[in-house]
Amino acid sequence: MINHLLVLPRLRIQNANAISSPMTWGFPAMSAFVGTMQALERNLPDDINLVFNEIGVVCHRIEPQVTSGGFTRSFHLTRNPVDKAGSTAAIVEEGRAHLEVSLLIGVEADGGDDLKSADRRQTMAQQLYQQVQGMRIAGGSVIPPRPGERRHWPELVSFDADEKESARQWRRIKRRLLPGFALVLRDDRLAEHTATLKAKDDHATPLDAWLDLSRLNHECYLTTTTDKNGDTKEEVSWEMRRPYPGWLVPIPVGYGAISDLFDPGAVANARNPEVPFQFVESLYSIGEWVSPHRIQDPEALMWFIENDLEHGLYRLNNAFNNHSVNA
Repeated sequence: MINHLLVLPRLRIQNANAISSPMTWGFPAMSAFVGTMQALERNLPDDINLVFNEIGVVCHRIEPQVTSGGFTRSFHLTRNPVDKAGSTAAIVEEGRAHLEVSLLIGVEADGGDDLKSADRRQTMAQQLYQQVQGMRIAGGSVIPPRPGERRHWPELVSFDADEKESARQWRRIKRRLLPGFALVLRDDRLAEHTATLKAKDDHATPLDAWLDLSRLNHECYLTTTTDKNGDTKEEVSWEMRRPYPGWLVPIPVGYGAISDLFDPGAVANARNPEVPFQFVESLYSIGEWVSPHRIQDPEALMWFIENDLEHGLYRLNNAFNNHSVNA
């Protein structure tokens, strides 16, 4: 249960990384936003004692930097300056997107910081909002608010112990998040669709289900009609097949180990030779974009780290399946 929620609204991010994994593109990976939360926590001012536990992201606008028109699109790439030898530098493909997002961070007091004072909470929220303006989020730069722009303000909400009052506070926050969509985890959809495909084909795998849910599927139907003269005629129609309602998308959710865990410094050219090293590959699942007004509990939007070191799994999780939503 979330007792305190930090709301950092309407952050405009320029040139965020739109390539979220080797197999997906569009919105940045949720691991990028969890990394932002950890970076913000590690650089807290000395007078703020908070622990950051989980993060939710609501996207209000996204503008991928791609060519428009047609079925095939390509990223807008930059021509880098010539190298030291005067030769043309190679083009490294980078996918970028401009975003406007709101971050929701579940926090708790650490070291006796007073979160019962409304003035103290507002001071901390403003300090953290100013601090995040100078950070990079998902590889992109945060654009400060325009001069005189006061439509959106940060807030550190302390939920009331009374259930009705707490629900009222959450409804007020949800109104601030509209219009927008939050990305949540739908592992259940992937598992259910895998079982459906296995019932038709014993050789079906979770990868088949993941690919089937990741694309638009059209099925052909042949119908036979008879006119008033008794002549039969066959008509062909195409219909889109949607196994589940909602806006489902393929997403990366972390990394899985493909090698043993090596001692610090055992692998050459590692980024940090002072920590253990392990080769990994991306883990994938299915996500769903949900409007915040459907969420009854802020916990349903939150992403948190849930590693399984014994099996070499470093992944994120989300509790959306454990919470009810409005239709």
